[in-house]
Amino acid sequence: MPEAFSITAEAIAAERARVADDLDQFEISRVIKKDDLELRSLGPQDLHLRILAVSVEHNVDHAALADTTNIAEARGGKIYPGNSAVAEILETGARVDRFKPGDIVITHCNGEPDIYGYPIYIWAYDAPDSIGWYGREAVVGDWQVVSAPLDCGLNLWEIAALPLRAPTAYHLWRRALGIFRLKVPREQLATAQVLGFGGGVSELFLMLAHHEGHHAIFCAGSPERRKHLEGLGIETIDQKEFNRFASRDDTKGFIRRVREMTGGVGAHIVCDMLRGPIFPAGLAVCAREGVNVSAGWQLSMNVQYNSASLSIKQITLDHTHYETVDGCGAATELYGSVFRPTVHSEIYAFEDLPRAVHELHRNTQTGIPIVRVADEMPAAVQALIP
Repeated sequence: MPEAFSITAEAIAAERARVADDLDQFEISRVIKKDDLELRSLGPQDLHLRILAVSVEHNVDHAALADTTNIAEARGGKIYPGNSAVAEILETGARVDRFKPGDIVITHCNGEPDIYGYPIYIWAYDAPDSIGWYGREAVVGDWQVVSAPLDCGLNLWEIAALPLRAPTAYHLWRRALGIFRLKVPREQLATAQVLGFGGGVSELFLMLAHHEGHHAIFCAGSPERRKHLEGLGIETIDQKEFNRFASRDDTKGFIRRVREMTGGVGAHIVCDMLRGPIFPAGLAVCAREGVNVSAGWQLSMNVQYNSASLSIKQITLDHTHYETVDGCGAATELYGSVFRPTVHSEIYAFEDLPRAVHELHRNTQTGIPIVRVADEMPAAVQALIP
């Protein structure tokens, strides 16, 4: 049986007991443990994959902490996490005609599309019976993968950073811009002021905005990430300069800075994947007719706002989740030409995956964390390894 990492409700309970439910002391690496996985039989529309590399995602952080919901307990006591991977196809089912053994593919995590294609569940999180890709091998339906764009100009680790984050950013951007254009058509304002907070998804969101000619501003505490985006022509703000908006004066200073950078207008579009203290700061800098969009809740699931104030300013709050399957394919077309992600300086070994998740939680990484899973890489990707 191939190796795979799992999270159990028993391990979560033991760690919570050890730290008396103080999540600041919680050691995620004690909860994510190497396990053995029995793969299901290959069906006629299935693919047998060898996982090459994965990125570490915040939904795994939430699963290990059980801070939003105890998903391991809800799924029967154990989950196998991981919903962003690059893989080699080892074998195809009898009815598969889009792929062949040896093809390199990337996964998406739309676990069950609704009638319009948007996910009801996320694969390897709350999708029933879903097995994730933090393992050596996997069996998936052929609808769950997209051909990897190996000639896009990105290296293998950069490609591995994008399967979850790029579709999320693509969905957020087209929703945010579409809502803004319902209120303010292009003939009235061609160039929007766009602000993004935080990590990988916001980076990609701003790359889309910049690529389409809008004024993009990235607010983050990581100097490495700010430097990377500055190199792409995106302006930046050091979030730590404003103490992550700990006080009213900090937020007032941030408002002044954004107004200075936007000609006194503020941000027409704000991407906030964090919530918590970021949310009121993001609302405070919204221009009239602005849009505040989010698909995440890293710091808090709950927000408060003055509905009358937002109505008067014509500000729209939009909550998204993940892309349609078609949207995932469309986002992949932008690898390299638009999406050029920041990757953490260390590429983790498979055995170090729990540490990678722990360091993601501690916010100590310089970019998107990547784990090399395969010891031997296929010839198709060897030239893409830095």
